Amino acid sequence: MTGVESGVIAPLPMEKFAALEAAPGIIHTFLGRVAGLDVQVDRAQALQRLDSFHRTAREELGLDKRHVIVGEQVHGREIAIVDERTPAPVAGVDGLITASPDVCLGVYVADCCAVYLAEPEKRVIGLLHSGRKGSELGITTAAIERMRTEFKCDPAKIVVQLSPCIRPPLFEIDFAALIVAQARAAGVTQVHDCGICTGANPDRYYSYRMERGKTGRMLALLALRS
Repeated sequence: MTGVESGVIAPLPMEKFAALEAAPGIIHTFLGRVAGLDVQVDRAQALQRLDSFHRTAREELGLDKRHVIVGEQVHGREIAIVDERTPAPVAGVDGLITASPDVCLGVYVADCCAVYLAEPEKRVIGLLHSGRKGSELGITTAAIERMRTEFKCDPAKIVVQLSPCIRPPLFEIDFAALIVAQARAAGVTQVHDCGICTGANPDRYYSYRMERGKTGRMLALLALRS
């Protein structure tokens, strides 16, 4: 991992997931901790300090011309269907679904899970912010149902990938297991969990709990290839 030296923007660790790499027509990444960057501030300040790094990552992925859409992330289960005309951030939602190749979906996390959904045949993607509350409210179930009813997606053809997130014993609830169970109950057979705990890997990830709320945010990005 490259640190921040002399004010020069260092490359971000851009993680990829094998299941999404194998899905045709999908661009994705999970952006981790920037070594050496002081983010022991509130969320707004942390995101401001991370912004140039995140913009550089989008450029490297060829997504710098896309309309980037994020949700307000209120720890709920509401989901928005979005396209290039949608203003961002989208108020009151934790989930985003699109069939537009002109947008890039984004989710910020720091212990919560970023849940990637992709149906390559229909060219429909979704990205969810799912922590304890969102998982217990069933945001993954709701997203799969929206993809099925509004885009005619077959759940058996949807790929679901879970990002790193906090897990027991560092957190009292295994909400990653709940997300996996909900996806399978909805008919998804291609469910993949990286199994990595953010709290146990402070050199790679930000952890809201372990850093007592003064920390940065990882960024999940998901888009369709043009």
